Amino acid sequence: MAKDLTWREAIDRVLSAAATPLHYRDITDRIIADRLRRNLGATPADTVGAQISASIKHDAASPYVRVAKGTYTLMQTAAANPLSDIRQRAISVIASDESEEQYAIVTSFGMFWRRGAVQWVASPRLFGVQQLGATPVDFNKQLGIYLLYDGREVIYIGRTTDRPLGRRLFEHTFDRMATRWDRFSWFGLLPVSDSGRLGALPNAYDAAKMIPALEAILIEALEPRQNRKRGDDLSAVEFMQYEDPEIQKKKVRDSVEAALQKL
Repeated sequence: MAKDLTWREAIDRVLSAAATPLHYRDITDRIIADRLRRNLGATPADTVGAQISASIKHDAASPYVRVAKGTYTLMQTAAANPLSDIRQRAISVIASDESEEQYAIVTSFGMFWRRGAVQWVASPRLFGVQQLGATPVDFNKQLGIYLLYDGREVIYIGRTTDRPLGRRLFEHTFDRMATRWDRFSWFGLLPVSDSGRLGALPNAYDAAKMIPALEAILIEALEPRQNRKRGDDLSAVEFMQYEDPEIQKKKVRDSVEAALQKL
């Protein structure tokens, strides 16, 4: 079995094979698709972005250059053609010393998660994955805001502060909302580590970052038809829902019991 490449080796191999600059999430997808690493952790896209950003910021001769927000190429690729659009964009970014904007108010979010993919107990497990093959993260203890849907219609907006996300959603399985929702979305404030653990709530937030973050949440959650882009100012990475394994186990048990009853 082939040994995992380091993150830097995997990034270099993907960018070397790419004909155009790539967003760090696309780099991550190619690392996973090409099986350059099996050990991905819980936040592989964040890890790729951090590896590249740290090299650009701290290495005396970083091999990477940023040509747009979140988008990178190798320095040798940008320099290969003195007339190339890639090189001109790289020069523009370097000359202006433009910094990558990060609106880290919301650290993670999930969209249109299925109610039926969760086993509803007082402290339910709310699993999400950043990419296929990444370590699932349990967002039961996440804090932030959430939306309940009846189909695609938002019917309730709530917040999680004194009681975490999992508990608040569980309460909605038996309160006045119990029969009215089938999906939910959430936007969380607690940071997610590469090991999949949720960190502590920051003591304060930069006020200048609040407005873009709030705008991004509303665009992402409500999808207004006149907004031409998604909530791109979220530095958060979307997590796709991962069904609680206990749901599948229960389906198997129910199937076995039904089969035995027919004997």
